[in-house]
Amino acid sequence: MSANRQRTRVSEGPLGDPTYRMLWAAQLGSAVGGWMQSVGAQWMLVHRPGAATWVSLVQAASLLPVMFVSLPAGVLADVMDRRRLLIGVQSAMTVLAALLTVLTATGRTTPAVLIAFTFLLGCGQAVGNPAWQAIQPELVPREQIPAAAALGSLSVNVARAVGPALAGLLLTVTSTWVLFGINAVSFTAVILALLRWRRTEERNTAPEAVLAALHAGGRYVRHAPGVRRILWRAALFVVPASALWALLPVIASEHLHQGSGGYGLLLAALGAGAVGGALGMGRLRKALTANQLLLFSGLLYGAGALITALSASLPVVAAVSVVTGAGWLVTLSTLNTSMQLTLPAWVRARALAAYLIVFLGGQGLGSLLWGLVARPLGTQGTLVLAASLLVVGTASLPLFPLLPGTGTLDRTVSAHWPEPALVFDAVGDTGPVLVEIAYEVTPEDLPEFLEAAQRLSRSRLRTGATRWRLYQDASDPAKLYEVFEVPTWDEHLRQHHERTTGFDQQLLDRVRALSRTEPRSRHLLPARSAAARG
Repeated sequence: MSANRQRTRVSEGPLGDPTYRMLWAAQLGSAVGGWMQSVGAQWMLVHRPGAATWVSLVQAASLLPVMFVSLPAGVLADVMDRRRLLIGVQSAMTVLAALLTVLTATGRTTPAVLIAFTFLLGCGQAVGNPAWQAIQPELVPREQIPAAAALGSLSVNVARAVGPALAGLLLTVTSTWVLFGINAVSFTAVILALLRWRRTEERNTAPEAVLAALHAGGRYVRHAPGVRRILWRAALFVVPASALWALLPVIASEHLHQGSGGYGLLLAALGAGAVGGALGMGRLRKALTANQLLLFSGLLYGAGALITALSASLPVVAAVSVVTGAGWLVTLSTLNTSMQLTLPAWVRARALAAYLIVFLGGQGLGSLLWGLVARPLGTQGTLVLAASLLVVGTASLPLFPLLPGTGTLDRTVSAHWPEPALVFDAVGDTGPVLVEIAYEVTPEDLPEFLEAAQRLSRSRLRTGATRWRLYQDASDPAKLYEVFEVPTWDEHLRQHHERTTGFDQQLLDRVRALSRTEPRSRHLLPARSAAARG
């Protein structure tokens, strides 16, 4: 690509790239179909006894699969070709949606059948979501990731505005099976777009074993403080925030005495507010920090949910829903952008899967929880309680903010480690591997060295080590030994060539600079492996 063309593409934003534009439009169409099906499924149950519980079960069934499927799906998205994975998932969902359409059209869809199909379609979404999230940096330059994240949120919320409105209109003249059929057709558009995409990213090394990749992803999340803090902020927001989405059909039907058109209007108002929030995200990011955005949007959403619970006027609730939708979008886009920019490429899908478990799984568990709470408290009382908890959780931001440097650290691969010197060939699954690095530190530099080494320990554990310790020579306190263990020789080579980022290299360089002599490293392998090759 020429420099002029590259500059033109950047200035136009992500939609200036034809491939990104094609995939974005296909996802938007599929999201519209998904929301039409969701409205149809909830409206099939809203007039049954215990409607709040039934409607919440539909929401939970679509989101809870994220809790069980996302981590394995994230591993698959990191070790497989993401394009092929997505094509397979979308094909399976097409078949499921078509079968549900036929069953509903012939009058065979009971509540249990509806919830079962909703759960299976939710499984499909859970398998595909990490791959969709992880391909964004393949499609756009790093500086456009915030804009791409906002566009991703925009497509979801445009669908939330358009899908329910279309569904409400169609439900006045036709049946729910038509909505289910439209959803089935929408998956085919995604498949066609994926077939036209020619993915250019190639692997330089063999893919990781699935189980090893799963463990590596878990270690990364455990030892990445910035990632963990994003996950905490997502959980504190989404669990109480899910009450509004779960109970809105009942609010529309029982509290505001509206039919499907009124429910569609409220969803469209929420979606319209989200679209407005997405369009203003660029200016908001320039004016406010990520923590300020989360505080502002969380309080906005909580206030909107509280007014929705207390007001009996459809125009008032609809107007407030526009503001509430904007608060939802700003929070979602801020958290998603922070996560995308924080993660290195090698673990992106797996860590994003953990984020999706918290965000979407939190919505599913929250929906189930609030549906059960609505039995003794009633719909309005439950929404007031959830809104109050949301405000309290948001108010904790000054105490537990996103960590400094979130989304700004250098995550490009930095393979500056010297190649290990071996006198025999180590098979890839040889292990565990014990790495020992010797340093000599002057007494005056020792406190700073210890602090820098502790920061380096998290890097070692993020990139593959299962254990890490720092030892001091009892006979010569100036000599210190960093010792860490990696499961296999392959894993250690991945540390060298794939997993050490520019930020990790900065931590390593700081430790090395505090050693008065060049650090010396040794690689210790199990004796039986060395003997077999001696």
